[in-house]
Amino acid sequence: MNNTILWILQIITAITFLYSGICKSILPERILVAKGQTGVEGLPALFIKFIGVSEIAGAAGLIAPVYFHITPWLTPVAALCLAFIMPFAASIHYKRNEIKNVLTNLILFLFCILIAYGRLFFN
Repeated sequence: MNNTILWILQIITAITFLYSGICKSILPERILVAKGQTGVEGLPALFIKFIGVSEIAGAAGLIAPVYFHITPWLTPVAALCLAFIMPFAASIHYKRNEIKNVLTNLILFLFCILIAYGRLFFN
Protein backbone atom coordinates (compact mmCIF):
# COMPACT_ATOMS: atom_id res chain seq x y z
CA MET A 1 0.00 0.00 0.00
CA ASN A 2 1.31 3.42 -0.94
CA ASN A 3 2.69 5.47 1.97
CA THR A 4 0.96 8.62 0.67
CA ILE A 5 -2.42 6.88 0.67
CA LEU A 6 -1.81 5.68 4.22
CA TRP A 7 -0.96 9.19 5.38
CA ILE A 8 -4.09 10.60 3.73
CA LEU A 9 -6.23 7.95 5.45
CA GLN A 10 -4.49 8.59 8.76
CA ILE A 11 -4.96 12.35 8.58
CA ILE A 12 -8.62 12.16 7.56
CA THR A 13 -9.36 9.58 10.26
CA ALA A 14 -7.37 11.42 12.92
CA ILE A 15 -9.09 14.73 12.19
CA THR A 16 -12.49 13.05 12.37
CA PHE A 17 -11.78 11.40 15.72
CA LEU A 18 -10.04 14.50 17.08
CA TYR A 19 -13.05 16.68 16.27
CA SER A 20 -15.47 14.15 17.74
CA GLY A 21 -13.30 13.68 20.82
CA ILE A 22 -12.92 17.39 21.50
CA CYS A 23 -16.67 17.88 21.16
CA LYS A 24 -17.42 15.01 23.54
CA SER A 25 -14.82 16.29 26.00
CA ILE A 26 -16.14 19.83 26.28
CA LEU A 27 -19.78 19.94 25.14
CA PRO A 28 -22.83 18.84 27.10
CA GLU A 29 -24.95 15.94 25.85
CA ARG A 30 -27.80 18.09 24.53
CA ILE A 31 -25.45 20.09 22.28
CA LEU A 32 -23.75 16.92 21.06
CA VAL A 33 -27.13 15.46 20.12
CA ALA A 34 -28.09 18.70 18.37
CA LYS A 35 -24.81 18.52 16.39
CA GLY A 36 -25.67 14.99 15.22
CA GLN A 37 -23.65 12.96 17.72
CA THR A 38 -26.77 11.17 18.86
CA GLY A 39 -24.96 8.02 19.93
CA VAL A 40 -24.15 9.63 23.28
CA GLU A 41 -27.78 10.33 24.13
CA GLY A 42 -28.67 8.97 27.54
CA LEU A 43 -25.10 8.14 28.53
CA PRO A 44 -23.60 9.46 31.79
CA ALA A 45 -21.65 12.70 31.31
CA LEU A 46 -18.44 11.19 32.69
CA PHE A 47 -18.66 8.29 30.22
CA ILE A 48 -19.16 10.73 27.33
CA LYS A 49 -16.03 12.60 28.43
CA PHE A 50 -14.15 9.27 28.67
CA ILE A 51 -15.15 8.43 25.11
CA GLY A 52 -14.01 11.88 24.01
CA VAL A 53 -10.60 11.59 25.66
CA SER A 54 -10.22 8.09 24.20
CA GLU A 55 -10.97 9.41 20.71
CA ILE A 56 -8.41 12.19 21.16
CA ALA A 57 -5.80 9.65 22.28
CA GLY A 58 -6.69 7.43 19.32
CA ALA A 59 -6.30 10.34 16.92
CA ALA A 60 -2.86 11.09 18.36
CA GLY A 61 -1.99 7.40 18.11
CA LEU A 62 -2.82 7.38 14.41
CA ILE A 63 -0.29 10.10 13.66
CA ALA A 64 2.41 10.62 16.28
CA PRO A 65 4.13 7.22 16.53
CA VAL A 66 4.78 6.89 12.79
CA TYR A 67 5.53 10.58 12.30
CA PHE A 68 8.11 10.73 15.10
CA HIS A 69 9.42 7.19 14.49
CA ILE A 70 8.89 6.34 18.16
CA THR A 71 7.17 2.99 18.76
CA PRO A 72 5.51 3.04 15.33
CA TRP A 73 3.72 -0.22 16.18
CA LEU A 74 1.33 1.92 18.26
CA THR A 75 -0.27 3.34 15.10
CA PRO A 76 -1.80 0.03 13.98
CA VAL A 77 -2.79 -0.65 17.59
CA ALA A 78 -4.57 2.71 17.78
CA ALA A 79 -6.24 2.04 14.42
CA LEU A 80 -7.46 -1.38 15.56
CA CYS A 81 -8.79 0.04 18.84
CA LEU A 82 -10.71 2.73 16.98
CA ALA A 83 -11.96 0.15 14.47
CA PHE A 84 -13.17 -2.01 17.34
CA ILE A 85 -15.64 0.64 18.57
CA MET A 86 -17.11 1.47 15.15
CA PRO A 87 -19.46 -1.56 14.85
CA PHE A 88 -20.94 -0.71 18.26
CA ALA A 89 -21.43 2.91 17.21
CA ALA A 90 -22.96 1.78 13.91
CA SER A 91 -25.42 -0.52 15.66
CA ILE A 92 -26.58 2.32 17.93
CA HIS A 93 -27.17 4.55 14.92
CA TYR A 94 -28.82 1.72 12.99
CA LYS A 95 -31.34 1.24 15.83
CA ARG A 96 -32.08 4.97 15.60
CA ASN A 97 -32.51 4.70 11.81
CA GLU A 98 -29.62 7.14 11.26
CA ILE A 99 -28.28 5.67 8.05
CA LYS A 100 -25.86 8.57 7.38
CA ASN A 101 -24.17 7.97 10.75
CA VAL A 102 -24.07 4.20 10.13
CA LEU A 103 -22.33 4.83 6.81
CA THR A 104 -19.85 7.20 8.50
CA ASN A 105 -19.08 4.56 11.14
CA LEU A 106 -18.55 1.90 8.47
CA ILE A 107 -16.24 4.17 6.46
CA LEU A 108 -14.22 4.98 9.59
CA PHE A 109 -14.06 1.25 10.37
CA LEU A 110 -12.72 0.55 6.88
CA PHE A 111 -10.18 3.40 7.10
CA CYS A 112 -8.96 2.12 10.48
CA ILE A 113 -8.57 -1.43 9.17
CA LEU A 114 -6.68 -0.19 6.10
CA ILE A 115 -4.39 1.94 8.30
CA ALA A 116 -3.66 -0.97 10.63
CA TYR A 117 -3.03 -3.36 7.74
CA GLY A 118 -0.93 -0.86 5.83
CA ARG A 119 1.22 0.14 8.77
CA LEU A 120 1.71 -3.46 9.90
CA PHE A 121 2.66 -4.91 6.53
CA PHE A 122 3.87 -2.01 4.37
CA ASN A 123 5.72 0.23 6.80
